Amino acid sequence: IHFYKRLEMGKKDKDKKKKQGKGAEKTAEKTEKKLKLKAKKELAAKGEDDIESMVKAIEEEERKRQEVKEVVVGPPSHRSNFSMTAHPDNPEIVFFGGEFYNGQKTTMFNDLLVYNLKRSEWTQIKSPAGPPPRSSHQACIVSQAGGQLWVFGGEFTSPSESQFYHYRDLWCFHFASKRWEKIAATGGPSARSGHRMVVCKKYLLVFGGFHDNLRECKYFNDLYSFDLEARTWAKLSTTGSEPSPRSACQMFQAGDGRVVLYGGFCKEKVKKVEKGVTHVDMFLLSPDKHDTTGTKWRWQTVKQVGQRPTVRTGLCNAVGRDGKVFMFGGVMDKEGDGEEESDEDSDDEDGNFFNEMYGVIVEGERATWHLVTLTGRKEVGEKKKRRKDKGEEGEGEDEAMEDDNVEKLEDLALEDAGPTTVTVESGAFTVSSTIGEVEKGAAGGESLAELKDKDCFVPSPRFGSQMVYKGGSLYLFGGILESGEKDITLKDFYSLDTNKNDSWNVIIESDQVMEWLGESSDDDEDEDDDDDESGMETD
Repeated sequence: IHFYKRLEMGKKDKDKKKKQGKGAEKTAEKTEKKLKLKAKKELAAKGEDDIESMVKAIEEEERKRQEVKEVVVGPPSHRSNFSMTAHPDNPEIVFFGGEFYNGQKTTMFNDLLVYNLKRSEWTQIKSPAGPPPRSSHQACIVSQAGGQLWVFGGEFTSPSESQFYHYRDLWCFHFASKRWEKIAATGGPSARSGHRMVVCKKYLLVFGGFHDNLRECKYFNDLYSFDLEARTWAKLSTTGSEPSPRSACQMFQAGDGRVVLYGGFCKEKVKKVEKGVTHVDMFLLSPDKHDTTGTKWRWQTVKQVGQRPTVRTGLCNAVGRDGKVFMFGGVMDKEGDGEEESDEDSDDEDGNFFNEMYGVIVEGERATWHLVTLTGRKEVGEKKKRRKDKGEEGEGEDEAMEDDNVEKLEDLALEDAGPTTVTVESGAFTVSSTIGEVEKGAAGGESLAELKDKDCFVPSPRFGSQMVYKGGSLYLFGGILESGEKDITLKDFYSLDTNKNDSWNVIIESDQVMEWLGESSDDDEDEDDDDDESGMETD
């Protein structure tokens, strides 16, 4: 009897818990509905649909296109967080997607652009039923079936930046037919952006990333593979010291075929305050030797030696010849030592922007870093000797012109302003650098005067750009730098012959001319001045 009573009591308790659980679910559902309704009203006031409706509408429009069109166009517009990949068999660089923010409105892209290196010509391929606009996605090109561009994930930001949508879709662009295909395979990674994807033999490997729904931001360190032949996803099980959850890391193949992961970024809560964490660790990923299924992999840490970069995130990388990997640029927030900051404070914080380039070679469990120093098109002193040979009069004129230009740069460098690119032309060459970084120099601590004497050009500091290696040269495009509260999005394009390592060549000049519609610190200062003059009190 007691036994049955206990059973009955246990059943009642379970029923009670179930009812309580259902009650909690209903409350959560009601709260979610209220939040959605409130958000819908707020979006209607801004003249914006909900984010999912926007993405569906764009996909429907893409499906309506009936034919493939290839159009010769001008260079890409200002953008960041796009993908840029070198075609393995053709002299071409392929660009897809990206974003642009002008201070008030965000524009997302889904244009597919091809730059032909031999003809120096841009072509846009307009193909039916392609992927909707996105940024912070990943793209890889493989040679099979006439060439395929694989694109996974990314994010769509609404024009007002009040909504974010993360993708989990996989697309393939077939260069042979010039058509997109949406891959229907299940079991892949969850929706995310800021992840990394590389080709390893017959697999696409996807690691990490983040998902932000405006209420919660979650970072990942999971690992998936997509079999390019079987067209199936698999979640990989790993052993060893694995990387912590992160996005924006660098992921590439070492010379021996293993996969290397370096750095990255995440946010962690410290005493209920979110703090950004920039990683500088490095890991190796290799398949388990005894596994025949291809689903078991092993992580191991890498010892880093040599001249390493300072802490930074937002770099771009390109794999060169003989396993050498190049990394350019990046940013690091300036933060007070030991001070706690709110999210709002950290968003307003200025950053240190970089335009140094580092090389790294991973052999065994050891990575050797070095700072890439450009030699310049001429040896130091050669130009002075040439001027001397020209005669006293010509020398005086040239020196006077150079002195004037150096003085202009030094005067501008004294101004306490945000990073602004200054270009000074002097005869046959141009020197460009960012004010605020002048004392450090633009390449490995060299001063502007030294770079000028070597006839050496280096792109301005930036993050969110892309770089590829093709035919012995590096190609660098776009990105962002900050000037006070302005986000300056770039559309410049450069190449560097890695056999010479003398100077970056300008393919598209840095205009840095874009209309900024947001508030700037200059505007705020003007308003404060007006208030002071009018005798009004200021907080």
